[in-house]
Amino acid sequence: MSIDEILEEMDELLDKASSVPFVSHKKVIDGERMRELINDVRLNMPHELKEAKKIEFDCQRILNEAKLNAESIIRKAEERAAQIVSREAIVTEAKKKALDMLTKAQTAAKNLQQNAATSVAKMLNDTENYYSRNLQSIKTVKSKLSSTVSAGLSMNGIDKKNGLQ
Repeated sequence: MSIDEILEEMDELLDKASSVPFVSHKKVIDGERMRELINDVRLNMPHELKEAKKIEFDCQRILNEAKLNAESIIRKAEERAAQIVSREAIVTEAKKKALDMLTKAQTAAKNLQQNAATSVAKMLNDTENYYSRNLQSIKTVKSKLSSTVSAGLSMNGIDKKNGLQ
């Protein structure tokens, strides 16, 4: 039984205990059972403590391994940095190429942005023209429909506002 299970049983023992008459905070419990549970806790504690120490040891080992790994990475990075610094001509050429690539990329991005803006403006103008034409067609149909309805109502003797004449 684990310590948590033993403590849970102790808690249940207290919950099930009878209260002492006229004293609400005192209870009558099975003393022998409580002693057994306390002894079980004592017997199980070393195991639980060993587990905790093992976990602590494992954590420390993992931290040490991580530290050694980090130191190795830093050492390799420093060696690589030293190699790069010693090759000044390569660095200078790389900077020149990087600047050239950056300039080309900025120019391409600017052109792309301008082309996109032009395309969007054209699409918006086309859309606006399309809806303007359709709106005009709708207004024309609405006007004709209104005229037709008015003419049909007057032919049948119906006043549009007041109903039958």
